Amino acid sequence: MSANSRDLTRGRIPPMLLRLTLPMLLGMVSMTLFNLADTMYVGWLGKTQLAALSFTFPVVMVLNSIAMGVGIGGAALVSTLVGAGDRQRVRRLSTDALVLGFILALAAAAIGEWTIRPLFRLLGAEGQVLEYIVEYMRIWYPGLVFVVVPMVGNNLIRATGDMKVPGLIMTASALINIVLDPLLIFGPGPFPALGVSGAALATLISRALSMVISLRVVVVRERMLDVRGISGHGLIRSWRSIMAIGLPAALTYIITPLSMGVITRMVAGFGTTAVAGFGVATRLEMLVMMVLVSLASVLVPFSGQNRGAGRMDRVRRAVQISFRFAMFWSLLMLGVFLLFGRSVAGVFSRDAGVVRVAVTYMVLLCGSYTFQGFLVFVSSVLNALKRPIHSLSLALVRLLLFYIPLAWLGSRWFGLAGIFAGAALANIIAGLVSVPVLARITGPLGGSESPTIEP
Repeated sequence: MSANSRDLTRGRIPPMLLRLTLPMLLGMVSMTLFNLADTMYVGWLGKTQLAALSFTFPVVMVLNSIAMGVGIGGAALVSTLVGAGDRQRVRRLSTDALVLGFILALAAAAIGEWTIRPLFRLLGAEGQVLEYIVEYMRIWYPGLVFVVVPMVGNNLIRATGDMKVPGLIMTASALINIVLDPLLIFGPGPFPALGVSGAALATLISRALSMVISLRVVVVRERMLDVRGISGHGLIRSWRSIMAIGLPAALTYIITPLSMGVITRMVAGFGTTAVAGFGVATRLEMLVMMVLVSLASVLVPFSGQNRGAGRMDRVRRAVQISFRFAMFWSLLMLGVFLLFGRSVAGVFSRDAGVVRVAVTYMVLLCGSYTFQGFLVFVSSVLNALKRPIHSLSLALVRLLLFYIPLAWLGSRWFGLAGIFAGAALANIIAGLVSVPVLARITGPLGGSESPTIEP
């Protein structure tokens, strides 16, 4: 592998986490702006088109989660092998992970094309909203391979300790989308005015270019591919290892969009304005959470490499630092939305009702992001330590025991705001539960003991 690969098993942890997180954050900011640009421009088309895009968000997130699962499964194994110095196995697993991602993308795209109308009817879409959804997804689904393959590739690059290049790839993809969106949606000059279809086409083009760049880095610079060594038996063996971590990790990530799907169905009972406002809020939530998610992404290769090198004390220290940062960030964002929430939400919609719903959501949820951050960090470390079932269990507990029941009770007692308050309470409880789960595996987060972690 190249000189860009970094040894994460030595050096001061706080500056290392900062150095690794910043390029990852740049990529996350860019991808969030990617989604916000879609929301903003489609919102300018009208409330109905914005509601249609809001309905697609949970489905898109589910498919992204599957890709993330494969990427995390590969990255967890590869980062451990990097820490142990086994380069041959790094190449074998990287190759097989990319093949797996490609096959899953093709299968998911085919199934998606056949199920657009029944799926979104189940989510509560109807009438003209449903027609706009069909228009968008019939372009988005064929480009799914351009979403999955670079996501797996970027995770493999991160496993080497290089966060800079994946961040730059994500940034380039987002900038291309932001430029293409207004051209293809509104059709200035020689460009066709494609409306909602234009937003999907811009996404497809930008993702395709990111796939080309990501594969070039993996193949040419890192030399992580070994196509000559591909065999049926070897693929099955690698896929089992990858999916032993990747499947629970994917299911863990899927929990979030599934939760959003359930909540979207509840919100739909309060009308199109509520759904549109909720769609704006979920994008703003991504903007806030991306900082914590960026740090969580760094914890996967960091924990994997240090696990491979037998340095669990460094893993515990990194978790402590991450927890403290989550507290600071959550309180800061709460203050921002209390003071400037209407101005921020107003960028994405001129409808006063949509803005009011979005601000209500963010004010109620921001205080809970400390604890949601705890859960995200714990899940990342558990996946890196090859304990994905623990991570999945925490996500299921949050969804089934707290999130859905509390949101449902909130809707019955306090209406739309009650749904959001129930979601916030679920975040708090789940975050608090996750901390002792991790401590049982790594040892006390404030202690120096290093329990045995099975290979």
